[in-house]
Amino acid sequence: MRLDKYLKVSRIIKRRTVANEACDGGRVQVNGKPARASYDVKTGDILEISLGAHTVKAEVLSVDEYATKDSAASMYRMLEE
Repeated sequence: MRLDKYLKVSRIIKRRTVANEACDGGRVQVNGKPARASYDVKTGDILEISLGAHTVKAEVLSVDEYATKDSAASMYRMLEE
C-alpha cells in the first residue's frame, strides 16, 4: 500500500492530501530515510512524521486496505515521541 494511503487508512493523518503534502515536503521518514508518497509500506517499517514541533514515531504492525475507526489503531504501535 502507498505511504500516503496508509497514513490516511490508519488515521495517523486524517486526509490523504495532507499525507501526500507531508511526504512531498520531506516531513515523513521510513526507516530513517525520507520517503515519497508512493513508497510501498511493509509490516515492520518505522514511520517518523514531523508535524510542526511535534514528531510522531510509529511501527507498522499490519497493512490493511480498509479499517474501521476502532481497528485503525491496531495497524501501528506508537514508539517514543
